[in-house]
Formats: sequence, C-alpha cells, structure tokens
Amino acid sequence: MAGPLEELAAWQRPLRAQFPIITAHPGLVFLDSAATSQKPRAVLDAAWSYLTSSNANAGRGTYPWANTTTALVERTRERIKEFLGDPAPGRSAVHFTGGTTEGLRTIARDWLPGLLADGDEIVVPFTDHQANLAPWLEARDLLARQGVRVTVRALPCQAGSGDYDARRLGELVGPRTRFVAVTHVHHVYGADMNVHRVRRAVGPEVPICLDAAQSVGHLPVSLAELDVDFLVFSGHKTLALPGTGAVWARQQRGPAFRPGGWDGTPNTVGIASLEAALDWLQEAGPDRVEQWCTALGARLTDGLSGLDAYEVLGCRASLPAGSTVQRRTSIVTFRHREIGSNDLGFILFSYGFMVRCDSHCQAGASEKDSSVRVSLHVHNTPEEIDALLSVLASLQ
Repeated sequence: MAGPLEELAAWQRPLRAQFPIITAHPGLVFLDSAATSQKPRAVLDAAWSYLTSSNANAGRGTYPWANTTTALVERTRERIKEFLGDPAPGRSAVHFTGGTTEGLRTIARDWLPGLLADGDEIVVPFTDHQANLAPWLEARDLLARQGVRVTVRALPCQAGSGDYDARRLGELVGPRTRFVAVTHVHHVYGADMNVHRVRRAVGPEVPICLDAAQSVGHLPVSLAELDVDFLVFSGHKTLALPGTGAVWARQQRGPAFRPGGWDGTPNTVGIASLEAALDWLQEAGPDRVEQWCTALGARLTDGLSGLDAYEVLGCRASLPAGSTVQRRTSIVTFRHREIGSNDLGFILFSYGFMVRCDSHCQAGASEKDSSVRVSLHVHNTPEEIDALLSVLASLQ
C-alpha cells in the first residue's frame, strides 16, 4: 500500500521547484525550517512588486500609494483570520508584530496586567520555548513592583515526552487561576500538544494564549476548533520575510486586547510577503503540507530507531513505525551517544546537511545538553532523508 510520500510525490515536486534558494544549491539540504523557512518565488515576487510599485506608509497619507499600502495592511488582517479559520472575524482583532516573541511580550505587557489582581495565579510552560516563559515572568515582576502579587505555576508535563499532563493541570487549576499559556507544536519534541485537553482541564472561563510559531504554515490551524483567546505566530516561519508576525485575539474573555503606546510604521513589505505566503500555503494545502512533513519525520525516526548510537528526544511511544500514537509533525531531535551535537552538526554540514545544533532556546532545565534538530518543510524529499540516514549510520 502506498504511503503519503508516494501518494503526494507528484504534488510535491512542482512545489519544491518554486523555492529559488533550494534549486540554486542542489548540493545542500536545508533542514532548519523550525528556525526560519525558505521562501517560494511567489513570496519574493510579492515583496519585490510591492517595493517597486506602491511602497509607502500605511494610514498616513491620501495619495494612491499610501491608500494601496493601507488597504494591504487591512486586507492581510482579514486574510489571517480567514487562513486560521476564525469563527467570528467580526469580533476578533489582529495586531502585527515583529514575530512570536514580540507578540507574546505585547500580550504580557499590555493586556495581562489588566486581567490580574493581587493573589491571582497564572499557569505557563516551563519546558517549552523561552519566548513562551520569559514574558509571563516579566509581567509578574512588573506587577510585583506595583504591589500586586501574582503566583506563576508551571504547566504540568509528562516526564520524557514533554506532553502536557491534563490530569495534573486540572488538579492545579483553582478559583484564582486567571490565565494559561500553552504551545501548539513543541519546538524540540515536534509533538502536537493537544490544546483541546488543556481547555477541558482549565474550564470555559480561563483565557488561553497559544504560541503557534511551529504550527502556522506547517499544518492546518482552525480557530473554530482551538478554543483559545490568543494565537501568536511569526511570518518568517510561515514562508514570509523576517520581521513580521501577528497576534490574533478572540476578544471574548477578559479585557479587550489593545496594544499600548503609539502605533508606529508597520513592516509593510513583510506584511505583503505574509499575505502572499498565506495564499501560497492555501493553494498548496496545509493538510497536504502536514502529511508530507509528518511522513518525512516518520521516515527519519524509523531509520534512527535502527541505529543504536542515537537517542531520539520526546515521546518514546511515537517512535516505532507501527505506532498508534501521533507521529512528529515536522521536527525530529536527537543526540549521538558519543559525538557531541555541535561536532555532529559540523560533520553533517561537511556532507551538505544544514541542521540546528544547540539547546534550541528551551526554557528550564529539562534538556541541559545540546542536541541535533532536523526540521522539515514541503521542499524536503525522501531522498534527502535517506541520504542523511546513510551519513548518520556511517558515524555509529
């Protein structure tokens, strides 16, 4: 029986051909899409077209170029809502940021303090990306200087897998729990963190903020199914240019989200590229992108399972080829038992493979040692995975 890689091969080949940097370097294999994504031609063309036809400031002029740019910004807000499956776009809001980190800090700085009172509690992840921990701790410290004491509790996780422990979370939540921050796809373990279980555990009234940096652009995201109050993502991980991202706010639990301060000039060329990226992804099909990348990740973990020199991080039950547990979405992280990860990264690049080798900005002390992260996108191929496995096997 043919699997996703065989069934989708004819779909994937023309998509790969649309990435100029990939086709221009046939001897290199880019395996670091969780850090930043490569850009298809349509995105590059959209940025060039904007800069050479209507580059102007948004909301600050009445001449045609300014009007075109203002329309672009507002149109892209609505495009984001549509792409994310917003069930009530007339009630929600989209605010552009420089990326996920800035977006989370904006919520922590400009919205969260208005929600909290002395003695309240928030629950946040201590084993996910640092960007989804530091802003909430900063908000606690800011409030403490104002005489408002807020307790920060660690979101319970299952040892070894990194998955959220919904049962323990339900026991942790109390009458003073006012806010929960979660991650959609873990940036090290590659697991979908099953946010729907978090909502069931915390109840219908507590606002939830979702870090979607590793999900938007990699798999279908439906706000109609995700009962969250904020969703934050980065453009540069969604096939768009660096320096842009967005905060989507439901505007139904807690105070309305209104970023503080004066709205400066937005990254208009980044917004143009983001609109084009969302259009490109919609045309390609987020469900097929997910199927392709998950199948590539499964091919890699299946190969690594036969190599005794390597330890794959994350949920052990998801590793066997016949596993009934969900496979890694597009991220596989591992260590060699004898070769240091930084050294392994240099070795792999000598063969043309570009991977991430460090602690991956992970918060807390759950993974103190560096590791090798392979993160995939639609331009990657089974042949690249097989070539990588061949090199890894030679290093046993």
